[in-house]
Amino acid sequence: MSFLFGRARTRVVVDLPKQARDHLTKLDGSSNAYKADELAKVLSQMKHILQGTHDTDSTPEQIYQLVTGLIEEDVLYLLAVKLWRLPFESRKDAQVIFSYVFRFRPPTASPKSDPVALSYVVNNRPQVLLELCRGYDHKESATPAGSVLREVLKLESAAAAILYDDGDQPGSSAKGLSGIDRDRRQTGTGVFWRFFDWVDKSSFEVSADAFTTFRELLTRHKELVPKYLSVNFDLFFDKYNNILVQSNSYVTKRQSIKLLGEILLDRSNYTVMTAYVDRGEHLKICMNLLRDDRKMVQYEGFHVFKVFVANPHKSIAVQKILLMNREKLLVFLSHFLEDRTDDEQFIDEREFLIKQIKNMPPNPVPPQRHAG
Repeated sequence: MSFLFGRARTRVVVDLPKQARDHLTKLDGSSNAYKADELAKVLSQMKHILQGTHDTDSTPEQIYQLVTGLIEEDVLYLLAVKLWRLPFESRKDAQVIFSYVFRFRPPTASPKSDPVALSYVVNNRPQVLLELCRGYDHKESATPAGSVLREVLKLESAAAAILYDDGDQPGSSAKGLSGIDRDRRQTGTGVFWRFFDWVDKSSFEVSADAFTTFRELLTRHKELVPKYLSVNFDLFFDKYNNILVQSNSYVTKRQSIKLLGEILLDRSNYTVMTAYVDRGEHLKICMNLLRDDRKMVQYEGFHVFKVFVANPHKSIAVQKILLMNREKLLVFLSHFLEDRTDDEQFIDEREFLIKQIKNMPPNPVPPQRHAG
């Protein structure tokens, strides 16, 4: 008789995505507690099929059926769109479903192959990832959406789908990876550019989660990101400096300056770093950070400032600013963060910068152009 129960269970698996789609489509802002309850039951069943229960093990065949059904019924997209409307427990179940589905590979697949659903989404339905990003529009969906995003961002193609979203513009990721034009400058209307406001203007909890995802997007993939930042240099750093580095939020300001230092000092970003430290206006922003009344802002600012001073190919603009302020800088740096007496690396770096500034020629010298 067990085969009959197996067949019945298979029928349930096939029906669940259709039921989920029906409930999600009808879930809106009106009073729909009944629909939410029905959807909650469906999501709970899906979770048990993916995870198994104490009584029943999950099987790869059933999981594959469920994953295929979720793709065919476009449930992943609808779930991402409606995530914030779900009750708390259902949001947690949805997070589990996304995580399992995006990791699933059929038993016959190569361990190095991309998971089935994630590959489909990246190449055919990137809007699923974009809607997960838009989860930061609502405090209810920020944490589950962020958790799923950081998991999928381990895959470079998923990061590319988010970075290269540019709406209906030619070269956008809207139609999948194959349509991306990595040499075209972004307009700034894509979902990635909304992270600046999500980090700066959201509640603390949403901001913190959004920043963690933002940092992951900018630091994990060492070929994708340098190219992206080089092509979109002006737009990116205009927003980064004016919104994040000069944020009114202490936490946002401090962690953004720290991340800026990490980006500039990452060897894969050499071209980006040299372009950044060529700009006199960037140095002025950095020097203002050294005078901030909060010591940790000063400290993080110092790690960006040292990149300008240590650069052997300083631009004329940067040399002029340093020479114009040389005497003040030498006095200022000699007493800068004096209480960090146990930080030997900082003390050595501070002394090195003092020496570099002191030994600059009296007039700007045309730089030798950077090699490498």
